[in-house]
Amino acid sequence: MRVVICGGGVIGACTAYFLTRRGIDVLVVERTEVAAAASGKAGGFLALDWCTGTPLDALARRSFELHKNLAGEIGSDWAYQRMTAYSGAVVSDRDRRRNRPASLGWLSTGVVIAGTLGTPDTTAIVHPHKFTSAVMSAAQKNGAQLRGGRVTGIRRSDNGLAVRGVEVDGRVIEADAVVIAMGPWSLLAAKWMALPAVFGQRSPSIVYDTGRDVPPEALFLDYHEDGSVIPVEVFPRADGSTHVTAFSDIVPLPRDPSTITPDGDAIARIAAICERLSPAFRPDRIIARQACFRPVTEDGLPLIGKVPQLDGAYVATGHNVWGILNALATGEALAELIADGVAHTTDLTPFDPARLRRLDPSLLRPG
Repeated sequence: MRVVICGGGVIGACTAYFLTRRGIDVLVVERTEVAAAASGKAGGFLALDWCTGTPLDALARRSFELHKNLAGEIGSDWAYQRMTAYSGAVVSDRDRRRNRPASLGWLSTGVVIAGTLGTPDTTAIVHPHKFTSAVMSAAQKNGAQLRGGRVTGIRRSDNGLAVRGVEVDGRVIEADAVVIAMGPWSLLAAKWMALPAVFGQRSPSIVYDTGRDVPPEALFLDYHEDGSVIPVEVFPRADGSTHVTAFSDIVPLPRDPSTITPDGDAIARIAAICERLSPAFRPDRIIARQACFRPVTEDGLPLIGKVPQLDGAYVATGHNVWGILNALATGEALAELIADGVAHTTDLTPFDPARLRRLDPSLLRPG
């Protein structure tokens, strides 16, 4: 059996890894480079039980455990680290708490910690680019091939009811199964098969080289400014980098992931907020000013499973903010579905692509 995976992000890498563990012939096609988009530029935060009471709960719990165990199994360092997560606020200059020392010593005055959201038993973090690259490398060691190129279509059987391969830059690669795992760019596949809509939400961020000055304490803060409240997320990593993000927005999705650039005003505002948060966030410590597009669906749940009306076609995208967390359980379950016809470890029913209406290809921008 040969499976072609379209997309070299974290979902594609994890699916390739679990398929190759079963001895299946896998080819991954990536337009730019592994982890080029959100899979390399996300925060990398992991949570065991933050999806309790939602359809994502079982997927998240399984994936959290896989993250805990897989680093030792693969034997690669992707900066996995247990951590504590806190909620809080950065008060305005007019607030009476403005000059009150923060309860966490590395933070500036006026940063108020309201509560604990997670402990080292329930929250952790990885470096997303290192994680995605390491899992892809592990899949390659198991026999997977990685090929550069742009997927331009699929090849169907004579009756049109089954997939027989993909077109890469106009040339056909034969396959028994095809997985669409192109993040928000999966919407391009709606021209070739019956897929629901996938949207891209842009997330700008700054990465600092903070060394040992910032402990493993993730922050989910409300930043109070001129009567408005801005959600800010801070993710320290084991490799000494700290990722800070805010100001997500909806803008047109570029066709080429390599052309993504952050909005300069948003980056400047994040930098100003960071300087208010802690003396550890100095301008000379900035190592990346970036943005990525997270894949989002109409109902907020990912698409994982068989593509309707086309045998041998599968999709895995739409994970939104939980892409790094849920990639492992997604890849594991999807590999089971492809190889055995059913997912054993995680019930994929809530994520069946058939639950949502098909995207009208005529709504896609030309080009």
